[in-house]
Amino acid sequence: MDWDDLRIFLAVARAESLSGAGRRLAMDASTVGRRIARLEASVGAALFLKTPGGYQLTAEGSRLMAPAEAAERAATAAAEAVSGDAGLSGQLRIGAPDGCANYLLPQVARDLCAAHPGLEIQIVALPRVVNLTRREADMAIAVSPPDTGRLMVQRLVDYHLHLAGHDDYLSRHPPLDRLEDLHGHRMISYIPDMIFDRELDYLSATGVEAAQISSNSVAVQMQAVRAGAGLGIVHDFAIPFAPGVRRVLTGRIALKRSFWLIRHADDRASRRLTLLAEAVAQGIRTEVARLEGQLSAAPDGRT
Repeated sequence: MDWDDLRIFLAVARAESLSGAGRRLAMDASTVGRRIARLEASVGAALFLKTPGGYQLTAEGSRLMAPAEAAERAATAAAEAVSGDAGLSGQLRIGAPDGCANYLLPQVARDLCAAHPGLEIQIVALPRVVNLTRREADMAIAVSPPDTGRLMVQRLVDYHLHLAGHDDYLSRHPPLDRLEDLHGHRMISYIPDMIFDRELDYLSATGVEAAQISSNSVAVQMQAVRAGAGLGIVHDFAIPFAPGVRRVLTGRIALKRSFWLIRHADDRASRRLTLLAEAVAQGIRTEVARLEGQLSAAPDGRT
């Protein structure tokens, strides 16, 4: 049994499909299937059970996971030892909530790729927590620290959110002096049953029970605010990307949240991923400070 066979086995186990594994491996799904069949023939046991939900590990396949992941770590360590200090290269996949993915990670990726031309960065923006156990990403950004799994968790940075509206909308609607005034305004927020983390329940801070316009994406919410569709609680670091949008009731509604960097515990020995994690962490801190710094302190209702 060689490492290439185990590499394909791990990809199928994590993607739970031949096509998903093929995309990750840059390999045709039919080729992945043939390689798995060959591996099963060589070990004399079925490693996967094909179900309507995808490829599920059999008992024999589950037993193979630990040694296969150990071989993966050894192969990674060997590659890093050969590359030495030649620079960071290869693929890095980062999973993140779409606020971070839209407004912070593009600049971080730009700077990292400029510093390391051999690096390829993939940004996975998902309206849920990225599953590192299934290797959906090499590392993930989250708005809450996980309490389960074999994971390394690092607090990155605090960030701030405020109620905001576009000048066009604000000029056409009654002034905002008190929280009670919000009841005469159209609100924009998350779809309630699609809030995947309690830290994303922003609307409760306003005292308004329901939003007239909602989305599972904070980027879509910001675009609705920018279009003059209503008021929404938005990231301060996103406001510089939306000309005409300004904060309101800043002395009455001000939220603080944190970003957390999460890695799989098995990656602790990877010098490459450790260096990349440090660079991503510093990049996010720098961008939050830069963008929030563009919002000057001003009287309540203005930025």
